[in-house]
Amino acid sequence: MKTIYFVICLSLLAISCKNEIAQEKETSQEKTTEIKKERSEAEQIAYKNGLEHWDDVSQIDFTFNVDRGGQNVAKRSWSWKPKTNEVTMTSGDKVVSYNRASLDSISRQADQGFVNDKFWLLAPYQLVWDEGTNITVQDTATAPLSQKRTKKLTIVYGNEGGYTPGDAYDFYYDEDYIVDEWVYRKGNASAPSMITTFSDYQDFGGLNIATSHSDKEGNFKLYFTDIKVVK
Repeated sequence: MKTIYFVICLSLLAISCKNEIAQEKETSQEKTTEIKKERSEAEQIAYKNGLEHWDDVSQIDFTFNVDRGGQNVAKRSWSWKPKTNEVTMTSGDKVVSYNRASLDSISRQADQGFVNDKFWLLAPYQLVWDEGTNITVQDTATAPLSQKRTKKLTIVYGNEGGYTPGDAYDFYYDEDYIVDEWVYRKGNASAPSMITTFSDYQDFGGLNIATSHSDKEGNFKLYFTDIKVVK
């Protein structure tokens, strides 16, 4: 009888442990679901593209390229240390190194290019990083290039501060929170100033980056090369 009692106890203990593990797993899943529900649409996009890994980044290098009609018209290489805000730009024979906390006339001109190029590279994160903006979400919209039914997030920048105040961007994305297309509207004009794709996504140390953008006709292509993430 003692043996039978011992086996029964072990069985009950095993069942109890399994129930506790199942409950812990269920509680963990519920907490994850609650966190996701608490996030705004902008945060959902940013985190889906790896924002949680950004704090580990000590340096990111990339080259910004623009082709028009098959010819390269712009090429700038950047090395950025986000924790110290040190930036180095290489464009042809020109090299400019500076800290974004202290700009002079030369570094300010370079910084305008950096802000533009970084915005294209890390647009999903900028939705969370940038302040003084107004964000609206449309649950059902039509993507201008693919004509697919998607969701649409619009971010409008304030009329003061920054290098291009008052501009607006429309992000088109599916339920997966991955951006497929966007529209740039200068000065929040109703007519698009530029429409491009978000494509060729690649993973760089957990950062999900769209490395290529092109217009409908294929005459314009903006793309990134030499991307390197250091942690």
